[in-house]
Amino acid sequence: MTPPVPDAAPIPAAQKWAITLTVMVVAFMQILDTSVTNVVLPHLQGSLSAGLDEVSWVITSYLAANAVVIPATGWLVGVFGRKRFFLLCTTVFVLSSFLSGIAPDLTTLIIARIFQGLGGGPIIPLSQAILWEIFPFHQRGLAMAVWGVGFILGPILGPTVGGYLADEWSWRWIFYINLPVGIVGFLLASACLFDPPYLRKAGRIDWWGLGLMVAGFGCLQLVLDRGEREDWFDSSTIVALTVVAVCALLGFLIRELTTSEPILDLAVFTDRNFATGAILIAIVGFGTFSGMLLVAVFTQKLLGYDAWTSGLVLAPGGLGNIFSLFASGLVTRIDQRMMLAFGCLLNAVAFYMMTSLTLTMDYWALALPRFIQGFAVGFIFVPLSTLALATIRRDKLVNATAAYGMLRNLGGSIGIAVATTLLSQRSQFHQATLTGHLTRWDTETYARLGRWTRHFAAQGTDAFTAERQAVAMLYNETVAQAQLLAFADDFWLLTLMFAAVPLFLPLMRRIRLQPKPPTELAAAETTAARAAEEGAV
Repeated sequence: MTPPVPDAAPIPAAQKWAITLTVMVVAFMQILDTSVTNVVLPHLQGSLSAGLDEVSWVITSYLAANAVVIPATGWLVGVFGRKRFFLLCTTVFVLSSFLSGIAPDLTTLIIARIFQGLGGGPIIPLSQAILWEIFPFHQRGLAMAVWGVGFILGPILGPTVGGYLADEWSWRWIFYINLPVGIVGFLLASACLFDPPYLRKAGRIDWWGLGLMVAGFGCLQLVLDRGEREDWFDSSTIVALTVVAVCALLGFLIRELTTSEPILDLAVFTDRNFATGAILIAIVGFGTFSGMLLVAVFTQKLLGYDAWTSGLVLAPGGLGNIFSLFASGLVTRIDQRMMLAFGCLLNAVAFYMMTSLTLTMDYWALALPRFIQGFAVGFIFVPLSTLALATIRRDKLVNATAAYGMLRNLGGSIGIAVATTLLSQRSQFHQATLTGHLTRWDTETYARLGRWTRHFAAQGTDAFTAERQAVAMLYNETVAQAQLLAFADDFWLLTLMFAAVPLFLPLMRRIRLQPKPPTELAAAETTAARAAEEGAV
């Protein structure tokens, strides 16, 4: 059982919630944009006269820039100051969104997306560190839950909003919608944010560490994002990128452990709770990101949903998350490990429900597991961040949240890569198995061919053509069933992963709130009131 790090000097409640609104607005903008581009790739192909492999760089460039800048967030805060760096990130993100919207060609769009990724990457770890600092321990669960609403709604609204704007207006509007949100966020941040007194300015620049970090994380993200398209290690490009990533990351780890002023301070991993929590957030990121991708692909590829309807399938997850907000009030009252175990097991149940997929399932059969997953999220992210970050020193919080966010994103990237690769390989395996059992001497196969032949003959097709069309339809059904079984295999993997998370929880210590005496609470309230009066003057 471990007590949390003592709270900082209290600030007025109105200012705390104003800061919460500020970081939630900006974080929501960044998360929305991360997911919105996935559904407009066909529109980009037609507008920019490019192939799918070319326009996919619009997503890859953003993710690679994210992977490069997130580990350096703590160091960059020391260079610029927290408030100035937050404003800089917001400005870069908004300006690059505008440049993305007006991009005349694919090259310009990819360059603008790189800058968008550089501006958007630090926003999430910065937001977490700010909220963790300004709220006392007993209010952090609620603050993180409120902020988490924006974090969860982004991937849910992204496909629906992006699909609607691209269909009814233009793909350029998925970038233009960032402008008013970003301007509001910038004005709120200018008015509300402040630099903590303990913020330590960065000294000299560790050029070796910076170069190794950029090369290592950038190449690793490219391997994970492009591996499936390039057929993994059958591609010389993927092999070369993997070698560079491994060598650069090993050099980066050695450099960061030996230099006096590291870009990413790995000392936070000496805290047992944080080290375990960082591993678990990578596992949770693996399951969460890949699970949402699988649902979106399944509904659009096998059920024939459009982007809007597919987004509506994901929407109940946000509704379930809102219903689980009450869990935030329990995070300081009961063992956080029990809450986390409950949330992971509930998520495992939801993924288990998805293993019973059919090609005729209706909307509600998909929406119910998504609602359960959203409800489970409230019992996962809040207690997990509490366990991981509560014992980290305040001057190390930005560095810790950067490492925490980096591992969450890395877990998500690995999850998407593994899920798509497994989906492809298991589809081929099941297709080979099923077609091996299809013969004209099989009673069911013969009857099925007969029904399809009669169906096409009734439409006026000659006997020979009707028989050929029946064979084609039977093959299409076989392919669809093989893909269905492959999706079930992926969901089985995610079920087992979330069911295994509670096995790691004994490695973490419970965080227990040490209540302050009434006299100390009264003194803190008086100090906060006096500080508010002085700020007003």
